[in-house]
Amino acid sequence: MADNRVQKFAQILVDHSAKITEGDRVLLEGTTAAIPLMEEMYALILQRGGIPYPALELPHQQELFFEHASDAAIKHTPIFRQMAYDQFESRFRIHSVEDTRSLSTVDPKRQADHGKALQPILESQMRRGAAKQFKWVTTLFPTEGYAKDAGMSLKQYEDFVYSAVHAQEKDPIAYWKQVEEDQKRIVERFEGHDKVVLRGPNVDLTLSIKGRTFLNAAGEHNMPDGEIYTGPVEKSVKGWVRFTYPAITQGRSVEGIELQFVDGQVFNAKAKTNEEFLLRMLETDKGARYLGEFAIGTNFEIDKFTGNILFDEKIGGSFHIALGAGYPETGSKNTSSIHWDMICDMRKDAEILVDGEVVYKNGKFVF
Repeated sequence: MADNRVQKFAQILVDHSAKITEGDRVLLEGTTAAIPLMEEMYALILQRGGIPYPALELPHQQELFFEHASDAAIKHTPIFRQMAYDQFESRFRIHSVEDTRSLSTVDPKRQADHGKALQPILESQMRRGAAKQFKWVTTLFPTEGYAKDAGMSLKQYEDFVYSAVHAQEKDPIAYWKQVEEDQKRIVERFEGHDKVVLRGPNVDLTLSIKGRTFLNAAGEHNMPDGEIYTGPVEKSVKGWVRFTYPAITQGRSVEGIELQFVDGQVFNAKAKTNEEFLLRMLETDKGARYLGEFAIGTNFEIDKFTGNILFDEKIGGSFHIALGAGYPETGSKNTSSIHWDMICDMRKDAEILVDGEVVYKNGKFVF
């Protein structure tokens, strides 16, 4: 029997997140595991007058690529994908890998080199997205691999995912519109201010948001969603932070990361596991040591760490920062071929101050 939550999920993505309209050319990126969702989206995009272009990835494509690709292939920017990001009106990326650790033994240098080759695509996404010319959306379709990472059965994980995106709602689009309204009050606590201080058992960090814009994330670019975020003034960041959750990227999990910032740049970095990988990532390019994002998670439906950043960065009662590329629409000027989110829990003995006023305490906003 078809799961009607998949149909609701497709509706949320097409009608709320990207708001597909007549003539929109839409790139649909996903693996073969995501076909149930992609088929629903394909039909709905056509019904809305859009033109869908499915781009299916083979089940083991990334693993095969890094195993067999020549240096030239590693450094090659995919032509068709670049064209779509430069010209299309929308794209959906549906994370749907079956084995989330398939790249864990790949040489980090090859991954970094390929990341540089993909940088023009990321830059197009950021630039055209900020100009409202490109409606990009990132989401996830539940697989056995993600369920295993989260310590759940596939059915349990499906329930978790569809609950987080609120596909069980009678009118899920109305729900996400209400989230947007509720988060406007939070954004107002930061607008027009300068100095932000984060204090707690795992953080003593200061940064400036002067002249920067906080964005209200309620499903436009990510689904699930639930955060407010900005790009901090690049050279303003100082202090230290110890991340309470593993930071996962490119098939690797790095635990116990601690970063020290001086004049906005990571001055010292260490980790309990995969420290060599962390240090290599910091050398990817000049922008990799600076922050492109500072954000606070507001989705209390996501109350556990699952090993997937799309969900984990939204955990209610946490904040996260991202090394590397920032979002131009926030005012961020940092560019990089990486955007690596790292999460810190703030639910105990912690607070956030904005220009000296406590606006957040023990995981909740103070009004």
